Amino acid sequence: MRALLSVSNKAGLVEFAQGLLELGFELVSTGGTHKTLQAAGLEVVYVSEVTGFPEILDGRVKTLHPRIHAGLLATKRPAHEAQLQAQGIPRIDLLCVNLYPFRETLARGASFEECLENIDIGGPAMLRAAAKNHQAVLPVCDPADYPEVLQALRTGVSSEFRRRLAYKAFAHTAAYDAAIAEFLAYEKFPQTQLLSLERLPVELRYGENPHQEAALYALEGQRGPVLHARVLAGKPMGFNNYADADAAWALVSEFELPACVAVKHANPCGVALADDPKTAWERARDADTLSVFGGVVAFNRPVDLETAMATRGTFLEVLIAPEVSPEALEWFRSKKPDLRVLVAASQDADQREVRPLVGGFLVQDRDKRRWEELSLHYVTERIPTAQELLDLKFAWYVGKHTRSNNVVLAKDGVTVGLGTGAVSRIWAAERAIQNAGERARGAVLASEAFFPFDDVVRAAAAAGVTAIVQPGGAKRDEEVIAACNELGVAMIFTGSRHFKH
Repeated sequence: MRALLSVSNKAGLVEFAQGLLELGFELVSTGGTHKTLQAAGLEVVYVSEVTGFPEILDGRVKTLHPRIHAGLLATKRPAHEAQLQAQGIPRIDLLCVNLYPFRETLARGASFEECLENIDIGGPAMLRAAAKNHQAVLPVCDPADYPEVLQALRTGVSSEFRRRLAYKAFAHTAAYDAAIAEFLAYEKFPQTQLLSLERLPVELRYGENPHQEAALYALEGQRGPVLHARVLAGKPMGFNNYADADAAWALVSEFELPACVAVKHANPCGVALADDPKTAWERARDADTLSVFGGVVAFNRPVDLETAMATRGTFLEVLIAPEVSPEALEWFRSKKPDLRVLVAASQDADQREVRPLVGGFLVQDRDKRRWEELSLHYVTERIPTAQELLDLKFAWYVGKHTRSNNVVLAKDGVTVGLGTGAVSRIWAAERAIQNAGERARGAVLASEAFFPFDDVVRAAAAAGVTAIVQPGGAKRDEEVIAACNELGVAMIFTGSRHFKH
């Protein structure tokens, strides 16, 4: 039996090779792999001794040879066996290959030329050959599989195991090629967009509903703050928990001051700023004590014991923060054993967003526009006060992360009324005003899209709202501005809508 080993990732290589030798394999290897095995004192044949041809072009050509690929592609059919014997080509029974570190080279910001040099050619060719011929050749591309491969060789390799390794090899080369294609794309949204997804080691009971089977995937090479969060305590996460935590974390991350966001069904139900996370939680909770029950909360500051204890008496599904103190974690485990406690993972700021449609996807830049980037237009006779301006900024961020149509009422850094996911803007406003009640008096209002009529202004002013921020750009903007001037309401146009469907 013969095994060909050619790996960039040397983890577990020597132990795996030793195991193959003990099973009676002859080892053949290339370049750095050969040096590593020789240095470990293992008996190994250099690939040039098999091909009768030296490595050339700085190692670009070493395994692209009939004596290698015939050994990989020959089936167990008599005709193939006869041709191998006639040419004096030994069969290769196991191929162990992992590819040049192209993605790692790209990630560390290497030059274009260095990235090109780290595009593997021979490795994918051999892996694909072995995977195609997996009934005769065992393709191995993941060091994590080495122990299982050795065990299977000792006890008997099943056809199911061979097929699983073949699938893994083709998936490995497909993802590798997708990364290269994206690197070489000459436009932001190329004609062919290749999305490589990697299943996460998370066991979901079901998808959005119990009758929907599901698995959770991450875009390869990207880290999600919630998808890759550390789960410190509580029951296993479900998809809806991930979705709500993702929405909560996205919003709380917008704020520079200590903040807490409570979310229900991917919409904020209570958002607050404060001098410390405990007070932020209490203000967010009190913004809507009914909806926060069974919700998800996110903090943009570490959660300490005092903050943890303040959640007593409120049933929550998930809590996510940049850190959780050991004392707080112990309290959660003791007093709220079912609460999922997460520490958010770091995130690449340049990630794109993929939104599904039946039969396809939207690929778009994330909505990262910040208040400071807006061209604000003060369109009314009355200019917002300093406090109103702070609250308008706060409410604008909340609206940016709330399902359309939405209207947000806020006062002193706390949401006091939310109208979300309405099919009419006036209905969204009426819902927010009703939710706020007396708290609407002296509050500000934010809308993620323009006002087609002046009805929202009149309803808001009647409830006591004093200032409004909205994109502007409607046909009846002059009527809307006139209504504000008539009622003494300050208004700012941002020139930037934030639909969220």
